[in-house]
Amino acid sequence: MRPLRFDNRFARELPADPSTAPGRRQVVGALYSHVQPAPVAAPRLLAWSPECAAVLGWTEDDVRAPRFAEVMGGNGLLEGMQPIAANYGGHQFGQWAGQLGDGRAITLGETVNARGERWELQLKGAGPTPYSRTADGRAVLRSSVREYLCSEAMHHLGVPTTRALCLVGTGEQVVRDMFYDGHPREEPGAIVCRVAPSFIRFGNFELPYWRDDHALLAQLVDFTIRRDFPHLAGDADPIDDTVRARWFAEVAERTATMVAHWMRVGFVHGVMNTDNMSILGLTIDYGPYGWIDDFDPDWTPNTTDAHGRRYRFGHQPQVAYWNLTRLAGALTPLFATQDPLHEGLERYERTYVGAHRANVAAKLGLAACADDDLRLMQALCALLKAAEADMTIFFRALADADPGSPSLATFDEAFYDAGKRAAHAEAFAAWLRDYAARVRSDARAPAERRAAMLRANPRYVLRNYLAQQAIDRAEDGDTAGIDELLDVMRRPYDDQPGRERFAAKRPDWARERAGCSMLSCSS
Repeated sequence: MRPLRFDNRFARELPADPSTAPGRRQVVGALYSHVQPAPVAAPRLLAWSPECAAVLGWTEDDVRAPRFAEVMGGNGLLEGMQPIAANYGGHQFGQWAGQLGDGRAITLGETVNARGERWELQLKGAGPTPYSRTADGRAVLRSSVREYLCSEAMHHLGVPTTRALCLVGTGEQVVRDMFYDGHPREEPGAIVCRVAPSFIRFGNFELPYWRDDHALLAQLVDFTIRRDFPHLAGDADPIDDTVRARWFAEVAERTATMVAHWMRVGFVHGVMNTDNMSILGLTIDYGPYGWIDDFDPDWTPNTTDAHGRRYRFGHQPQVAYWNLTRLAGALTPLFATQDPLHEGLERYERTYVGAHRANVAAKLGLAACADDDLRLMQALCALLKAAEADMTIFFRALADADPGSPSLATFDEAFYDAGKRAAHAEAFAAWLRDYAARVRSDARAPAERRAAMLRANPRYVLRNYLAQQAIDRAEDGDTAGIDELLDVMRRPYDDQPGRERFAAKRPDWARERAGCSMLSCSS
């Protein structure tokens, strides 16, 4: 197993918790704590991503080496690793929650690959930290499979995301109450090694602000700019308000781009707390996520959010903006006026509006999005909701609609309820006529239009029921379902003969089944 080159700047340049004692505690004046992964009984490699391994410079021989599972299971370290758990706070469901931190995630170190790219390796489920609160720092197989699969599936969809290197079984049981309803049970444990250039979140900046530790806040901001946004820092010394303003504006822009991708592919994060928002604009912390099946802007996959639906699909752009306002508020002590922060928030709005218009044009196959096209899309979304039509299947089929003679029969596989389909058939026919007329007036050639639509509208997405089927098999000792499902998701925009079942709409049995519809934060 070849070594990696580690350069642990976060641990080297930022203040650490002076205590290394075990136990949960409030950590003040520090941005992380030194911790060690807790060893497990029998670490065993269950799945791994060749693409992610290659980014780090590892081959299959490296991953198959016995030492690999030991390290990724928390039973050993490679030379240069310096395990830490980050200290941060956050707003959860709109309320300030105080100190949170890496409660079940332990960063092993920052490695720099042959291309000079920095990648942080982090074990999720590797044991307790000072930030574990009342939990044990472990993770169960089902949640680990979901994070592993979704991290890589999102990457292949073209959505900004953290990555997943591997999934390791621990050989131990973990007790979890999946729906917090008083019915805990033992489940197989697992650990995911997730990978990103940085795991810094909005909440990392909020905590020192709320503690009035403005010097620590400034130190973290300037470190983040120099390490993760070096193109903004240049030779600036010290970092001034102008650089910090450009940084916040870029964070806002990246966040808008990320959320626009979510909306394009029908992804619902499920728990958009500020501690789950990446400063790099990456999708992070895959918990109770889901993909829209029957189109419903009010759907949330999170049982904890079932009443308020704060994090519902259609509300995600507004939540991201609200989260950015919390970050902006935390940064106010570093600016003479709030004008640069307001400008950054305006950058979010402009970027999202532009990305949304680009999504509309791409999903409808148009050369550009006019104002009337926005209304055309709004009308379609209203019909999809009313008729209980599948978002992914409908938009994929739209590429095959004949502008000369559009027919609702093209979309037969997209409907969940025959009665609702029939009730809205006339409205769909009218919409298809309007759409066909718009396509005929567009400058784009038919073949070019279809190719663009197939690039924007995936054939395959990681529906919850598909992930649950892979989990069921894995809990019975068969991990082949994980590999097969990820292999499908490697080419989400391509038709894959023989794999049509992975593109099918949600079956009736999965409508209400645990893990296939809504999930908890324990999922």
